[in-house]
Amino acid sequence: MNEIESSSPQSRGPADHNVRDQIVAAADEHFSRYGYDKTTVSDLAKAIGFSKAYIYKFFDSKQAIGEAICAQCLSKIIAAADEAVAGATTPTEKIRQLFKALVATSVSLVFNDRKLHDIAARGAGEKWPSVRAYAEHIRQFLTEIVREGREFGEFERKTPLDETVHVIYLVMHPYVNPLLLQYNLDHAEEAPAQLSSLVLRSLAP
Repeated sequence: MNEIESSSPQSRGPADHNVRDQIVAAADEHFSRYGYDKTTVSDLAKAIGFSKAYIYKFFDSKQAIGEAICAQCLSKIIAAADEAVAGATTPTEKIRQLFKALVATSVSLVFNDRKLHDIAARGAGEKWPSVRAYAEHIRQFLTEIVREGREFGEFERKTPLDETVHVIYLVMHPYVNPLLLQYNLDHAEEAPAQLSSLVLRSLAP
């Protein structure tokens, strides 16, 4: 559940080709040093030692390369959330740990590397496929947890499941969306506990 695909149609070449991975790794390093906006495919070609035409065999644009990097970053966040939820013993605790892990890992990965944040924010603003997949993963987490909580009698059952999940996601959104999180960093430490408590009170049977 914790692997986010870069499912954009811009990806070219065999998905398991080691050259594709080499291009992504080199681009990640180059973007971190010079920034996403200031880097061109020509710059990457020079840095890697490939021709621009060869890179275009695997990616048809800089955005497609950024998409692959964004997918890798978001997969790490989902993996951390998956581990946190797996370690919780009750649906109530799973809600708390999910929110905490998503925010803490996002801050650690994205905001300790401002260049990576540029890519993640661009992806969120332009709704790249990896960002949409990331949001869907979070909704899947919530759906499974809420369904389990209802089965165990921890959560109310009157509200339709999809409506409940949607509202919880809306509460979490300012802290799990890379574009919005940058405006909420001042509260990122205490917000997960406070907002998860608010959500859990609304879920009480």
